[in-house]
Amino acid sequence: MVDPGLVVVDKAPGMTSHDVVARVRRLAGTRKVGHAGTLDPMATGVLVLGVDRATRLLGHLMLTEKAYDATIRLGVATTTDDAEGEVVSTAAVDGVTKDDVRRELARFVGDIEQVPTAVSAIKVDGQRAYARVRAGEQVELKARPVTIHELEVHQVDLPDVRVAVRCSSGTYIRAIARDLGAALGVGGHLTELRRTAVGSFDLSVARTLEELGDDFAVLPIADAARASFASVDLDEEQAAHVRFGRALAVALPGEGPHAVFAPDGTFLALYEQRGEQAKAVAVFVPHD
Repeated sequence: MVDPGLVVVDKAPGMTSHDVVARVRRLAGTRKVGHAGTLDPMATGVLVLGVDRATRLLGHLMLTEKAYDATIRLGVATTTDDAEGEVVSTAAVDGVTKDDVRRELARFVGDIEQVPTAVSAIKVDGQRAYARVRAGEQVELKARPVTIHELEVHQVDLPDVRVAVRCSSGTYIRAIARDLGAALGVGGHLTELRRTAVGSFDLSVARTLEELGDDFAVLPIADAARASFASVDLDEEQAAHVRFGRALAVALPGEGPHAVFAPDGTFLALYEQRGEQAKAVAVFVPHD
């Protein structure tokens, strides 16, 4: 079995995130594999997986921002807000100009309230929204606050619009396509989606399943922690306390979780500041 760490996959189209997990389980020789942030089957790009105890890092990684390249097709609305759904309406885009598209997309940048796409993994009364939709139910989801840090228009070649988006976790790019179409009065859906980054992990470090099959490489958990969180190196006495999950009388350099390390470089835990002490969020190594 491989050492605990992260595997950054460049997912191929047509696969579910679970398909990728199943393949990596076989390659890693362990069932303890999980992923941070689902990608739809039609989507490609960065999918971050954890192996062994690094799976416990994933919940914290899911809170980081993400980046996407996407293609929106105007003039056609679908049941799923992407190309996999059934067409529910069509409209001519003759009256839409490139300036109209750019103006409306600019309105999405910043802190916004976004209604998630109905075909999503959000639970409604204990059941996934997509399951309710597939069963023929009408699902109405409430708007949720998300942040679009950056939305760059690469090309407007109507009816298609190519964009790059950098956004908070929980943002639905399909919903941006839907809402752009609605704002322009012609409908819209997503035809292509490629996730280019999850936090600090981008396509430059992602590898296809075929590449991993030839040479299965895991980013060690210590390297993954340093890449994802602010890092603090401890002395021996502090490290001993951390192994038991005890609070530390230290001031961490910033907000949120910090990765703390033993003098020999071993990744020990995630700690965050609470008052005058730093307290454990999650401990990753057993005490001696």
